[in-house]
Amino acid sequence: MMKYFYVDPVSAGGMDRGTVMDRSVHPPIVSKLVYQIDGWPGDVLIESFPCFLVTEEAKRALIKAGFSGATFADVEITISDNFRDVFSNVKLPPLVWLKVDGKAGRDDFGIASNLHLVMSERILDVLDELGLPLASFKPFDDREEHG
Repeated sequence: MMKYFYVDPVSAGGMDRGTVMDRSVHPPIVSKLVYQIDGWPGDVLIESFPCFLVTEEAKRALIKAGFSGATFADVEITISDNFRDVFSNVKLPPLVWLKVDGKAGRDDFGIASNLHLVMSERILDVLDELGLPLASFKPFDDREEHG
């Protein structure tokens, strides 16, 4: 039986002006994402609630592995003054928006009822191998979801 994990990715910034979001629902529905990078942790998966981004390299690895519960979309990246000052020597990898729409505990990517990201063990292994040094994980229990 496939194991699933809550995954708490690190944030590398947040939404910037130009993001289009419906805040009348929770979680908010984002139709256009502009993500401002404030620092670069080096993780291949980052977040700014309720959105997730992956590196282009991670996208290719996910496609190769075959996955369910998410699609990719374009994201506009902006850079904060802090990033320019502190991380001026860091080259950012190309990033894409990972739009999670799967069922937690069934698809490779899903959002649990507590609004946390849930990933299958095999897909978590793919991303972890590419680099998730700052993300935290804990086992997902499907019974908590339908308890």
